[in-house]
Amino acid sequence: MTEANPAVSALRLDPAAGIPPRAARRPAETTFHGDTRADEYAWLRSAEWRTVMRDPSALEPDIRTHLDAENAYCEAVLAPLAGLRQTLVAELRGRIREDDSSVPAPDGPYAYAMRYREGGEHPLVVRTPRAGGPEETLLDGDALAAGKSYFRLAAADHSPDHSLLLYGSDETGGEVFTLRVRDLAFGADTADVVTDTSGDAVWEADSRAFLYVRLDEEHRPAAVYRHVLGTPAETDSLIYAEADPGFFVSVGETQSGRFLSVDVHDHETSESWLIDQQDPERRLVLVAPRVTAETYSIDHGGGDSFVILTNAGDAEDYKLVTAPVSDPGRETWRDLVAHRPGCLILSHTAFAGHIVRLEREGGLPRIVVRRIADGAEHAIAFAEEAYSLGMSGGYEADTTTLRFTYSSMTTPAQVYDYEMEARTRVLRKEQEVPSGHDPALYVTRRLEAVAADGETVPVSVLHRRDIALDGSAPCLLYGYGAYGISIPASFSTNALSLVDRGFVYAIAHVRGGKDKGFRWYKAGRREAKVNTFTDFIAVARHLAALGFTAPGRIVAQGGSAGGMLMGAVANMAPDLFGGIIAEVPFVDVLNTMLDATLPLTPPEWPEWGNPIEDAEAYRRIKAYSPYDGVSAQAYPAILALAGLTDPRVTYWEPAKWVARLRAAKTDANPLLLRTNMDAGHGGAAGRFARLEEVALVQAFALAVTGRA
Repeated sequence: MTEANPAVSALRLDPAAGIPPRAARRPAETTFHGDTRADEYAWLRSAEWRTVMRDPSALEPDIRTHLDAENAYCEAVLAPLAGLRQTLVAELRGRIREDDSSVPAPDGPYAYAMRYREGGEHPLVVRTPRAGGPEETLLDGDALAAGKSYFRLAAADHSPDHSLLLYGSDETGGEVFTLRVRDLAFGADTADVVTDTSGDAVWEADSRAFLYVRLDEEHRPAAVYRHVLGTPAETDSLIYAEADPGFFVSVGETQSGRFLSVDVHDHETSESWLIDQQDPERRLVLVAPRVTAETYSIDHGGGDSFVILTNAGDAEDYKLVTAPVSDPGRETWRDLVAHRPGCLILSHTAFAGHIVRLEREGGLPRIVVRRIADGAEHAIAFAEEAYSLGMSGGYEADTTTLRFTYSSMTTPAQVYDYEMEARTRVLRKEQEVPSGHDPALYVTRRLEAVAADGETVPVSVLHRRDIALDGSAPCLLYGYGAYGISIPASFSTNALSLVDRGFVYAIAHVRGGKDKGFRWYKAGRREAKVNTFTDFIAVARHLAALGFTAPGRIVAQGGSAGGMLMGAVANMAPDLFGGIIAEVPFVDVLNTMLDATLPLTPPEWPEWGNPIEDAEAYRRIKAYSPYDGVSAQAYPAILALAGLTDPRVTYWEPAKWVARLRAAKTDANPLLLRTNMDAGHGGAAGRFARLEEVALVQAFALAVTGRA
């Protein structure tokens, strides 16, 4: 292995940093499939984790003492970068329009929007009369957050009669939401309060009741209840309960508003139930029973047919089918848009007269509009080499206007209203960069790296036009690669702080996402998971070979499942990277997948395999799990970020990983753990508080590449 990268020496100059914390070793043995492993840091897993999600003060004192020591050490090591971090925060904040607002979305007599006040951390929910008139503030996020160390507002939904607002709030970061109802005539909350929910809720058409999802004892969204306004939450009626802990539950409604949905899913199988609000008995009707590895999502824009997106019938990249409202079972499904291999349909919206789908082919997204009356289709065209698209159905179904968002790595986000019949678009909003942004100063590229098995891996690249591509530039290489999630080549004001300091910013579209269709996802999960890691390494080497950067000058970044990627490449190719940034990293994969009590474990088995029942899955996961793969070798500088109340990747995963790395590694490079003791998976909830965390990450990247 290579020697420690000399570029990181600036982080070791401050003698006040002291000695790195050393976690106590208290080996705990487990045996599965004849294999006995000793986990010397298992004690960092709180026995009271369920309570900690709701009340962080319940954390055991010895664990808190260790995490506090790690936080103090991290700050001491980074102390020389305090000025740089302040500069970065000012830059990052300077690119945000402080009084920003969304484009108002029309619904009946009003248009609803979210906006921020100057200096505000949290959004305001507002509306204006559609015919014109003064803006009305329905909810003030800053006022609700006052005095709280953490506050996150869930989606706020107005009632169909526009008299009430249903909203949820999380005050620990543990994703345990309390639902409340605000009477808009009086500007005050009613007595209706529902606790221990996922934050997912939907109004019934008469505005007198709503459905919501309640968390079970293992923190899983497992049941749907109905709350009637003015009644105690304890008397709420159970609508649906899921018995399988591997399936999560959510609620929603179709575009038409006629049907409420109860959706049940894991990562590869789904099932939907509907309530027809025109049915006096309000029966819960199953659309189609679940079939393993088959998913479907249903929408209704009006009329007598549903439009369903599904992979049924070996439609790997999905197809659209129709089904009669009177009998939506699988046997009645008829192809509307047939499956085309390599053209992945991502989502769809059914309007009264049109069906719109978002699809990806050749790595790039496009929007296709289909007129229901005659089946005529057209795609909305875009010119750039790499870009990101998103679309919003809005509140209304009987409309010919589609709203979508476009951006690229050089083009700030643009919100358009598209007239589907006239095929014209109106720019409703363009992301403003108050401190200034000149797209001509930057270059965005789409590259292809050759993987170990000959596959080509897409890479999106952004850099200043004036930098020398001779290997001297540092590179921030981002990756994810799981659950079929694709990282879009979208505009990021935050990335500019690095790019303007000479960085190349790149996104590796590795297997495990769906960038090249559903097959790209299948080729990066379960038995093929290692492809995600080797793809990322291949991209790093390709960028170095082309002169965009050089080995040892690459900082790898990923979060959550992307944090697993970071841990894996740190074990596999540490000499390639000058630094690793692992945000809420899923690094203790085997132990987590062996713990069926954790919130996400049973639903995750289709993604990774079930090592409890499957000896081969156990062996496979153990072979790549970053925590299990730590060895006595030189590692690059590493910054790991965690959230104490994180229910998705528990805080003890990065804490244990850092402890084992510190005991094993043979180099002097910094190894830092920072746990946000007041937040969960997403870090700080306030928009400016979050910038403090971004600045810390960027200062680390600049320091380890000698640019601080």
